[in-house]
Amino acid sequence: MTRELPEYHQRVADENRAAVLAAAEALFLESGYDRTSLARVAENAGVSRATLFKQFPTKALLFEATVLAVGQSPGGTVPVPPTGDLSAGLLALGRAYADVLLQPRTAGLIRLVIAEAPRFAELRERTFDFGTLPALAALGSYLRAEQDAGRAHMESPGIASAQFLGMIASAVFWPRLVHAGWSITEEEQQRAVEEAVTTMVARYGVQPDARTPA
Repeated sequence: MTRELPEYHQRVADENRAAVLAAAEALFLESGYDRTSLARVAENAGVSRATLFKQFPTKALLFEATVLAVGQSPGGTVPVPPTGDLSAGLLALGRAYADVLLQPRTAGLIRLVIAEAPRFAELRERTFDFGTLPALAALGSYLRAEQDAGRAHMESPGIASAQFLGMIASAVFWPRLVHAGWSITEEEQQRAVEEAVTTMVARYGVQPDARTPA
């Protein structure tokens, strides 16, 4: 019973957090940052104000958490692929990242960040640490592992990660963000990821020494 109590409290806390983030997302997208109040978020989430304030003392913290939650991969965590095949590993991670970008609500909240941050000092001070997102964290770990294994060579895995993600985002996300009615087919999405992988492998992949006996 003693062990079950902390687990119960943690489960309730997780459920409350999920409810708060879902309510906050809907309200931020509907009303914008300025017209969304913590009290209304608590009411729509079905939690007390004290419960909400315990996890999110300020609206800026709640907004940041809401944006980062939307960036979570649809399947939850993103496993780091095994080393040994740079192309296959990048393909899996590139697809996971594209799936996050193509979630319908991703564009809406990113538009809100761009529109609202210049107006509110508390948002300009937020860092929005997108590096914590599963797809991005897995990519960084994977590239470092391939480099340690001698199958890739790069001066900075962080810069290489940004280049890879930028190639994908420029094809599958940014046009959607700025052009109303823009869409991309599943085949076009797949091709965009594959082209980014081909570029990365050509730039950073280490080819086996052709002179080494098989």
